[in-house]
Amino acid sequence: MNTFPERKFGVVVVGVGRAGSVRMRDLRNPHPSSAFLNLIGFVSRRELGSIDGVQQISLEDALSSQEVEVAYICSESSSHEDYIRQFLNAGKHVLVEYPMTLSLAAAQELWELAEQKGKVLHEEHVELLMEEFAFLKKEVVGKDLLKGSLLFTAGPLEEERFGFPAFSGISRLTWLVSLFGELSLVSATLEERKEDQYMKMTVCLETEKKSPLTWIEEKGPGLKRNRYLSFHFKSGSLENVPNVGINKNIFLKDQNIFVQKLLGQFSEKELAAEKKRILHCLGLAEEIQKYCCSRK
Repeated sequence: MNTFPERKFGVVVVGVGRAGSVRMRDLRNPHPSSAFLNLIGFVSRRELGSIDGVQQISLEDALSSQEVEVAYICSESSSHEDYIRQFLNAGKHVLVEYPMTLSLAAAQELWELAEQKGKVLHEEHVELLMEEFAFLKKEVVGKDLLKGSLLFTAGPLEEERFGFPAFSGISRLTWLVSLFGELSLVSATLEERKEDQYMKMTVCLETEKKSPLTWIEEKGPGLKRNRYLSFHFKSGSLENVPNVGINKNIFLKDQNIFVQKLLGQFSEKELAAEKKRILHCLGLAEEIQKYCCSRK
């Protein structure tokens, strides 16, 4: 990226929760990618007026403004699809936090819409920009997997807002697919105690070479945010990731990727591979949801 952009893309941030706040901070810091972007305002359902000198604007104004060329969608997952559609139809580029949608068909339709409009549709996957993932990728390369498991624990999450656990936890699925290639679903179960805000989803997957992978999401009060993994290869085992350092600026790294897409610096091949992976993960998440719901 050259440091002096010819022009800046006007950006609006939709939703100012955790991700939206980090996005706004990154947009206002002097980083090479931020030099191409100009934060015009934010959209929120709450009446906030302004945040650190950035003005709140209405959704209607954000959609109709000539100045706004890019929307960052950082609202709860259940609203992503609707916002993406509105901003693409208004001729804006879109960056959206994962999961992009809560169904495969919607994602495919929105991608077609983005292509028709000639706009960038970028789904954030900061989990692939983490130090732990870089470490795993190095460890796994060229090894034959015999079997593996990934367990993620955390506090409760509202399904109405964040989607079925296979969607709200899609970053774990993205790790497994990025490490071991396309996966197929063998079986899935969901154990829920709504009155205790507890749920445990257990998914059995297999690689193209038929090696089994188990993915478990467990959420409930008092459960700490943690990731436990265990991969067994012909050549040895990997149990959990050592402390490989702090994940610095992962949202900023994601923004850099987005700006490269805006500037046309990604090859068709790279874009197609990324889209294929994202749709594969969304398709798997949907299959898992259907499998669990048919067992109820």
